[in-house]
Amino acid sequence: MSEIPAKATESEDPSDGATHLAAEAAVPGDAMWQSSPPGSMYDYIRVASFSIGPGGLVDQWSLRAEQLFGIPAARAVGMDPIEAFIDPDLRERGQRKMAEILDGREWTGVVPFRMPDKADGTRGEEGLAEVYVMPTRTAEGEKAAVCIVVDVRTLRRIETDLAASQAIFGQSPFGFLLIDADLRVRRANERFASIFGGTPDDHRGKGVHDYLPRGEAERVAATLRRVLETGQSITDMHVTGYVPGSEERRHWSVNLYRVHSGSGRPIGIAWLGTDVTSRRAAAREAANARRNLALLNEAGARIGNSLDLETTARELLDVVVPGFCDLATVDLYQGLLTGDETPPGLADGSAELRRVAFASAVSDAPFSGSGEPVAVGAVHHFPFNSPCADALRTARPQAVPPEEGGLVQSTLAVPMVAHDTVVGLAQFARTKGSEPFGDRDRDLAVELAARAAVCIDNARLYRREHERALILQRSLLPPGDPEASGLDIACRYLPGNAATEVGGDWFDVIELPGHRTALVVGDVMGRGLRAAVAMGELRTAVRTLALLDLEPAEVLSALDEIARGLGTPGGVQQATRTARQPRDADLSEVYLATCVYAVYDSVTRRCTFANAGHLPPVLVEPGEAALMLDVPPGMPLGVGGEPFEEVEVELPEGALLALYTDGLVESRDHPLDEGLQAFVGALTDPSRPLEDVCDHVLNTLDTHHGEDDIALLMARVQGLPAESVGDWTLPREPRSVGRAREYARGQLLSWDLEPLVDTTELLVSELVTNALRYGEGEIRLRLLLDRTLVCEVWDSGLVQPRRRRARDTDEGGRGLQLVGLLSAAWGSRRTPRGKTVWFELPLPGAEAGLTDPAEALLSLF
Repeated sequence: MSEIPAKATESEDPSDGATHLAAEAAVPGDAMWQSSPPGSMYDYIRVASFSIGPGGLVDQWSLRAEQLFGIPAARAVGMDPIEAFIDPDLRERGQRKMAEILDGREWTGVVPFRMPDKADGTRGEEGLAEVYVMPTRTAEGEKAAVCIVVDVRTLRRIETDLAASQAIFGQSPFGFLLIDADLRVRRANERFASIFGGTPDDHRGKGVHDYLPRGEAERVAATLRRVLETGQSITDMHVTGYVPGSEERRHWSVNLYRVHSGSGRPIGIAWLGTDVTSRRAAAREAANARRNLALLNEAGARIGNSLDLETTARELLDVVVPGFCDLATVDLYQGLLTGDETPPGLADGSAELRRVAFASAVSDAPFSGSGEPVAVGAVHHFPFNSPCADALRTARPQAVPPEEGGLVQSTLAVPMVAHDTVVGLAQFARTKGSEPFGDRDRDLAVELAARAAVCIDNARLYRREHERALILQRSLLPPGDPEASGLDIACRYLPGNAATEVGGDWFDVIELPGHRTALVVGDVMGRGLRAAVAMGELRTAVRTLALLDLEPAEVLSALDEIARGLGTPGGVQQATRTARQPRDADLSEVYLATCVYAVYDSVTRRCTFANAGHLPPVLVEPGEAALMLDVPPGMPLGVGGEPFEEVEVELPEGALLALYTDGLVESRDHPLDEGLQAFVGALTDPSRPLEDVCDHVLNTLDTHHGEDDIALLMARVQGLPAESVGDWTLPREPRSVGRAREYARGQLLSWDLEPLVDTTELLVSELVTNALRYGEGEIRLRLLLDRTLVCEVWDSGLVQPRRRRARDTDEGGRGLQLVGLLSAAWGSRRTPRGKTVWFELPLPGAEAGLTDPAEALLSLF
C-alpha cells in the first residue's frame, strides 16, 4: 500500500487545556458513531479494527469498522481489502505490500475512504484513514494480519485543538490553574508562576493555604468545594492575598468552573484569575472621595441638632462609626462640663477630661487609645509624653502607635478646636484587617472633629445660659409645698430639658386675709433668659397686687400694663406710658403672657376666676366627670385695651381644681384640643391623694420628653367647717362694742382658746369702735379658726383706715398702733359694699414673739 498525505484541519473552538474539552471539539456530529456519552479517548479519535485471514481476505470486521466505513460486516467479511481501499492504479503495489505483510512485515499507511451516508440521504464525505497492519498467525499457524484504523482528519483536528489549548493555557495573560478534586494545583500557567514565583511545575501539589492568609484561604477553599460538589460556576469572586516573600497586598478577580472527564465525572476546577490590584486602588480612591464627601454632608446634617454636650459628641460618633472607623471616643475637658468660665484645659495638655461618648463596630470593651482603658463617664488625663497629650497641647492631630497584640492597628488622636480653643479630643481607630489611615483620612478627621467642636462650644455656651435661667426660674417659684386655708395643694414644675430653652412658666399660691387664697398660673410667651426674667417680674407684681387685696379682674388689668412696660427701656416704670400707646403701636418689644388668677374663699367655698388668654381651668366634682370651666379667655397680658371679666363658681366639698400651662397639653405631634381632652380624661379618680393624681397625670399624658416647661397646680376643696366660723351683725350704736367683746369671748372659749381671749377682746373693741366712729351702716363681726385665728370687722364705709402716730397729748389715735403691736398681721380690704378691717393671731403654742396686752398699752404712752 502507498501512503496518502492528509491535510490537518484547525478547530475554532477555544479550550482551557483540559483533554476532554479539546477532544469534544473534534467529535463530528455523527449520530451513528456513538449513541451514548463518550467513555474513553478512543471515542474521540475514532478507532476501528478488522483482521485479514490467510487468503488475504477480511475475516473479522468490527462494529466500529462498520460505523467508520459504512460497510456492514456481512459484506466486508470475505472482501479483498486491496480492492476495498486502494485506488485501482495502486492495487498492484498494494498486492505486493499485502504479500509482504503476510510474510511477517508490518505496514502503516493512509488510505482514502468514504464516510457513511447521512441520515437525510446526503452522500457521506471522503475521508482519510491511517491503517496499521500487524502480521499474526492463526491457531493453525497460517499467516494472517490484524488491522487498526484511525480517522486521520479527526486525529489531526484533535492534535490542532490540543496545540491551540496548550498555547492558550501557556500564553494567557491571566493566571490559570487546574485544581484537582483534592483542591491541589494540578497545573499552573506561566502568568500565575510569574506572579508567585518559580516555574509552573513548582506549583504542582500546592493548595490555597500556600497563597492566601488563613481566613481568606478558608473562605476560598469552601467556595472551591461548593463548585466541585454542585457544578455551579463562580464569576468575579474577589480574593485578597500577599505575594510570597513580601508584604505587597494583591487583589484578584477569580472565575471558577468545574471540569469533567470524558465520561462526565468531575475531575477538578478551572481557576481563571485577573490581577485587579491597580484597578481596585483607583476604585478605592474614587470611593473614598465619595465616602468623604458623603460623611461631610452627613456630619452637617446630623451633628449639632442638639444643644446638649454629650448628645453632640454621640452624634459625631454616629457619623464616623462604622463609615469612617471601627472605634471612636470623645473626651471633653472636665472644666468645660462643670461650667468653668476659664478657657478649658492646660497648656501642657494634661488637664482632666471626661469621656463622654464611645462607639464601636467590633467590641463593647472600653477603648484604651493611649494608656489604660477608660469607660464612658470616667474622668482621666493623658500622660504628658503621650500622643494624645501632644495633640491637645499643639492642637494638631497625632498618630497613636498600636498596642502590640491588640485589636487596633491604626489610631488618630484629633484635637477638637472651636474658635481657636481646644475643647476636647476625638480618637478614631481602625482594627486589623481594615485599611490604615492615610493623609486624606487625617484631613477628613480634622474637619469632622472641628465641626463637632463648634457645635459643642455652642452647646457649652447655651448650657451656661440655660443653667443660669433655670436657677433664676426655680428661685422665683414657691419654695417647698405651698399651704392654703381650706385647700389641699399639690403642684409639679418640670422645666424643659437641656436641649430646649428655659420658658416663662410659673405658678403661685398666695395666702390672702380672711383665710382666702389666690391661685395663679401663667406663661410668658417666648423662651430663654429674658423670658425667665419677665416671668420673675410678673410673678413679683402678682404677689404685690394680691396683697393689695384687689379683685381678680383688677389684678390682671394692672398686670397687663406692667407686661406692656417690660419691653421698654424703662421697664416697669414705663408701664403707664406704654399703656397709653396707640393700639397699632409696634409691639415687637412688648412681652406677652397668659395668666389665670383665681381667689378662693374657704368660708363660702366660692372661687372667683379671671383669665388673660390662658387655657381654661379644669374642675372635677365628686362623682362627676372632669370638665373645663367656661371662663372668658380674655386677651393675653401685654396686648392692652381690653377689659377682663370675672366668673364666680361655688365649689362643692371635695372638688378638685386644676390649673396648668400649655406644655402639659400642647405638642407639635397632636392638636391642642386633643391634648386638652387627654388631660381631662386623665383625671378619672380625683379621690386619690393629690400627689398621686399629679403623678398619674404626668405619667399618662405624652409630654414629649421636656419639649416645653410644664406647670401643674392642683387643689382639693376643703371648706372651713361651720363650727369654725363665728359671724354676727351689730347695729350701729355704742352698745355694739360691748356685745362684740362678749361674742368674741364666748366663741374663743367654745374653741378652747382661752389664752387668746384678752388680746382678742381688746383688739375687737378697737376695730368695732373705729367702725362706729369712721364707718357707715351696720357692723359685722366675723371670727375664723383654721391654722390661725382671724378676726374681721365689716362696715359700709369706703374710707380705708390709716395708721398714724399719736402725740403724747392726744387722747386717741392709738387704736391701730395697738392692733399692729398685738397681732401677727393686720390690714384692710375693699368689699363690694364697703371695707373690711382684720387682724390675725397665731394659735396657742405658736404665739412666740407677740406682745403682752398690758405691755403694749404702756408702750403707747
